[in-house]
Amino acid sequence: MKSINYAILGDESIAKDFGKKGTATDITIYDRKETDVLRTWTAPSTFPDKIPPLFQALNMAEYVIFHVTKLDKFTGEQIVALDVLNKTRGVLSHSFEVDRNTLLSMIKGTVVEQYKLVEFENIKKEVDLLQPISKDGTLKITIDHCFDVKGVGTVILGKVTRGKVRVYENLKLVPKGVDVVIKSIQMHDDPVEEAASPARVGLSVKGIIPDDVQRGDLLCMPDTVTVSQEIELDYIPNKFFKEKIAENQTFLVNIGLQIRPAKITTLNPMRLSLGKPVVYEKGEICVILKPESTSIRIVGSGKIK
Repeated sequence: MKSINYAILGDESIAKDFGKKGTATDITIYDRKETDVLRTWTAPSTFPDKIPPLFQALNMAEYVIFHVTKLDKFTGEQIVALDVLNKTRGVLSHSFEVDRNTLLSMIKGTVVEQYKLVEFENIKKEVDLLQPISKDGTLKITIDHCFDVKGVGTVILGKVTRGKVRVYENLKLVPKGVDVVIKSIQMHDDPVEEAASPARVGLSVKGIIPDDVQRGDLLCMPDTVTVSQEIELDYIPNKFFKEKIAENQTFLVNIGLQIRPAKITTLNPMRLSLGKPVVYEKGEICVILKPESTSIRIVGSGKIK
């Protein structure tokens, strides 16, 4: 079974045309199973009220479907988010009310310029043409939800970001550092013996309870990632964020699906002290956010050194 994961931006209501609604929290997941492909769409349902789900939905996806229904600061914020995360693969469409030339000028010089511009009625056809993108290497599963199921125990929902997971495998939950055994694996409610990147999986696990798990935690082999409360970035400011930033200011940061409070300890180089440990790999993108900002809430970003 092959897997493809999409993020839906702009108008989430189009998701019902693609798949069946599943898990719904601050992000909503839709999926559709065909003979040999499982397609999953994630929408940041509480955006624009909250900005973290935008970055979490994007980090769950290999492809982006961006259906623009109005040209406002939140559309601009989504374009900047796509650009800082370097989300180069996508499909772009817009409603009749949106002026195409204005939209094209907004995306000029960003990754969204590379998206295939299609008419609304052709989105589904274009989406179905997109091919799976897998990543080989040491196993890494990124967790987005975790809960207790009566008679089953702890169940994790997440994406095999890299490599392949097998039943009875022994893994580490990081950053907590706890040992976890995979009891069973499901894809779209069907039991499987193994699942390869970029599969979306449900895992029944032993060794942890839901309270041990936060969104963005990883299941992986021991010592394959870094856990730290201090990070240094190759920092690039967002040119649209006009406020001055200074040492000792506090912000939120996004790394993968993780959201952490962070304090700037030095500006040059950009070093951050995080409220809780974070798990990362060198070169991963960290985005600095200011949720209370009344203009754009993306302060800047950079690869972790």
